[in-house]
Amino acid sequence: MMMKQSLRDIKREATASALAEAAFALARERGLGGFVVEDVVQRAGYSRRTFANHYACKEEAVAMAALTFGDVDEAEVLNIPPSTAPLDALYRWMRMQFTAGLLWKMRELMSLAKEHPTLEPYMLSVLHRLQTGAQEALSELFKDRYPEGYYHILIGAVFGAVVPILDGSLPVSLPGHAAAEASEATPFDQYLDTVFGYLRHGF
Repeated sequence: MMMKQSLRDIKREATASALAEAAFALARERGLGGFVVEDVVQRAGYSRRTFANHYACKEEAVAMAALTFGDVDEAEVLNIPPSTAPLDALYRWMRMQFTAGLLWKMRELMSLAKEHPTLEPYMLSVLHRLQTGAQEALSELFKDRYPEGYYHILIGAVFGAVVPILDGSLPVSLPGHAAAEASEATPFDQYLDTVFGYLRHGF
């Protein structure tokens, strides 16, 4: 059962978010090799010791900026009819979690990771956390009505379809794209509907 966060946990998350946002902003401005941890803590207004309490290195902080938009409200996911199919619940979770802000930030981070391979392990960690969030939401909603492996298959298939649009492998336009830039690309919402359509009806 989900527990309400304490004030201490909320403050800790706010600090981690501020440090991650500062690191991400510096990475965008200067490139990953153009700043050090000291620059991050100065911009965020915290000490180096505080940074060390949250992150092992600047790469981890940069990657974790993808999660500072706030996790999806699991309570909202859970507030759906119990007869809802797991695939429909996952669709709802994806639409709430993958906001325009998160998608754009993930794409920028993927681009940075191509230039700086030291960032890649931390990007994989971020993706894993997002997948774990989906897993926990479905498990909480459906309890043991379905085999545990069933959720892993669904979530793995959906995330496997999302990664290529984040790394630029597929021509899918993210929300907020100018019409001229997106004219040859499939809109993200349409692409997501196509993915779930395949999962519902087959290929």
